[in-house]
Amino acid sequence: MTVPLIKLDEYRYEIPKDYKPGMQVPGRVYASERLLKDIRTDESLEQVANGATLPGIVTASIAMPDIHFGYGLPIGGVIATDPEEDGVVSPGGVGFDINCGVRLLRTHLNLEEVQDKIRPLVTAMFQKIPSGVGSKSDLRLTDGDKAPLLTQGAKWMIERGFGSPSDLPHLESGGFLSGAAPDEVSQKAFERGRRQLGTLGSGNHFAEIQTVKEIFDQRSADAYGLFPGQITVMIHTGSRGFGHQVCTDYLEVMERAMDRYGIRLPDRQLACAPLNSPEGRSYLGAMRAAANFAWANRQCIRGQIEEAFLETLRISPRELGMVTLYDVAHNIVKVESHSVEGKRRDVAVHRKGATRAFPPGHDEIPADYREVGQPVLIPGDMGRHSFVLAGTEGAMGECFGSTCHGAGRRMSRHAAKKAARGRALHREMEDRGVIVMAAGRATMAEEMPEAYKDVADVVDVVHEAGIAKKVARLTPIGCIKG
Repeated sequence: MTVPLIKLDEYRYEIPKDYKPGMQVPGRVYASERLLKDIRTDESLEQVANGATLPGIVTASIAMPDIHFGYGLPIGGVIATDPEEDGVVSPGGVGFDINCGVRLLRTHLNLEEVQDKIRPLVTAMFQKIPSGVGSKSDLRLTDGDKAPLLTQGAKWMIERGFGSPSDLPHLESGGFLSGAAPDEVSQKAFERGRRQLGTLGSGNHFAEIQTVKEIFDQRSADAYGLFPGQITVMIHTGSRGFGHQVCTDYLEVMERAMDRYGIRLPDRQLACAPLNSPEGRSYLGAMRAAANFAWANRQCIRGQIEEAFLETLRISPRELGMVTLYDVAHNIVKVESHSVEGKRRDVAVHRKGATRAFPPGHDEIPADYREVGQPVLIPGDMGRHSFVLAGTEGAMGECFGSTCHGAGRRMSRHAAKKAARGRALHREMEDRGVIVMAAGRATMAEEMPEAYKDVADVVDVVHEAGIAKKVARLTPIGCIKG
């Protein structure tokens, strides 16, 4: 059965609350007619409707324009549950790669200064940052590192010489979530993460050298320190095997808990437990620990990238001027205060493949950005462009301060590999002006540009719908992939 969509305006659609038994709220989909053609090719809209059946959900089950099929909740999904209304927490509403996220580094450099050094820069980054399935770092965590790392996040990494304390105000939540509970993390999860700090992993994770191609909002760009031709570096990775194991462990816990609490759902992949239950509290503690691991991981990679630039270009840190513009989380659940039916309520906002997008004036935004809104970092595929946006009041009012997180796949990994047969993808990328190094040919095939929607189409939807505002467009010139 085709999921019914009621068109509300050019960029908003609704799945009626009566579409499926058990729906507590309607589904809301941000999309254009063009993007809907791709969205309709998988079962992601059905997952939006399933998400609307979660106990305690408020307002709507929300889908961003980069939505595609995921585990339980679709990738590109946002839901909020109220603990005062028997609201639940669902690992499938967060995802396996807990706090997969994006960091953007800005520099003093412009394209002309590094144009003839892109290949050696990419090579240096590839040598310093382990990439690919099962990649391991030279940094080996001891048992004594577990508690401080998992409670301090990025700060723990800075104290070991990676990056600068000035990074911390420019990381979402300051680079750590309070309430992390290392004791709720299995030894198996810690063992999987023991050698993975400072590694990219595989799939769509990357570190990419970019240049600022276009400015849309000069006031916001000035606040963020962006200028045309500037060299930036974008990092996209998360909690690696550590977070994956945390999710795996707690899906089993939640499966058992649902029967205990009498919860019935149309999809067991949305397994959940009440936020205030022992199982819910344990998952939140472990999830926060995994989120902190991810912030430490991106902090480590930020330090490795700075080293690669300094050694390759043979310039001083002052000349390079590399600083963190911002860092955002994609797969996370956070208890936040939002207006629901005209009243302030503390709700558990699950963002799965979605980005926080808080508006101007919000006290969780760094002081130097507060007048223009939170930076929102939207990566695209390795052959086209990425975007910097700013959060808006529209996002706060409509979708719990959230917006899209990327391009969204339009081709499965299997289909992409099939389409790539016989093609020289590295050469194709160089013809586009992008030097790419990857751990293997399979990654190049799975991540080729046409496997993804054009992120510009996604960004146009959230911009026109008013749930984020375009600030700058970045284009890739060098990239390392897992």
